[in-house]
Amino acid sequence: MKMRIEAARLALSVTSVVAVMGVGVCAAACVQAPKATVRAASNSETWETKLIEDNAFTLSDTQDAIVRVVGPIMTCTGTLIAPDRVLTAHHCVVARGPRGEFLPRVVPAKDVSIELGGDYLPWGSVGLKAIVAPPCGHAGGRGDLAVLVLERALSGFRTMTPRLEAPPQKGELLDPIGFGRCAASASGIRRRNREGGPVQSVSPATFDINASICPGDSGGPLLARGTQDIVGVVSLSAMDADETTRNMSVMARIDAFRSVFVLARTIAEGADPSDMPPLGCD
Repeated sequence: MKMRIEAARLALSVTSVVAVMGVGVCAAACVQAPKATVRAASNSETWETKLIEDNAFTLSDTQDAIVRVVGPIMTCTGTLIAPDRVLTAHHCVVARGPRGEFLPRVVPAKDVSIELGGDYLPWGSVGLKAIVAPPCGHAGGRGDLAVLVLERALSGFRTMTPRLEAPPQKGELLDPIGFGRCAASASGIRRRNREGGPVQSVSPATFDINASICPGDSGGPLLARGTQDIVGVVSLSAMDADETTRNMSVMARIDAFRSVFVLARTIAEGADPSDMPPLGCD
């Protein structure tokens, strides 16, 4: 019995540490802590079992795959597509010039972190091992996607699936999710389901859609309505102070850059980024 009580105390301490732990106007668009509920154990249950079950249930929420990407210059949105990889926008992780212009080079991976949780304050974070992005897209539009390789794999999280084999179709209904906040928003920064709609037009590397986008939504996923399939990422948008306004937005297609995902997976599996061949935009 003494060993079980000590184990329960240890589990509570770990949860408390995790609970201790953001909106630039990206290229023109730019969780609650898991509660360890301790209940009286029945004859067939132990405190440890109940703690594990409660935390697993909380962490398995599908939308916890939507995370915050925090860099030295701006905060964007990203999506866990694997336990050790996050999909976001290229322009969210590039350097800026003296006038704030986007430069065609990514910031050091060590300067970017991924914050976990969908509420006002994150309850955890993880660093990066590498940033994989094409040589275009640093200022939005064509090639504006990046896959971030985490320094360690996350446990207990569901992921969302990049739809790499099927391009977006004109008229297809898509909805964005992001951590953006518009000037007139009544509350702070937290994960929000945005209003999307039908795809208006499709080009070889982007597609257009009317959507409600705020600064900080950049890099967030465009999900095929009613699914967890990612069709694109938020890149550019016309915005006003009202988060409910649906304006024309440009989204980066992910199916046009499948090599980015292959290279990121290879690095996650142990390859040295310096040994990888250069990516192209054609």
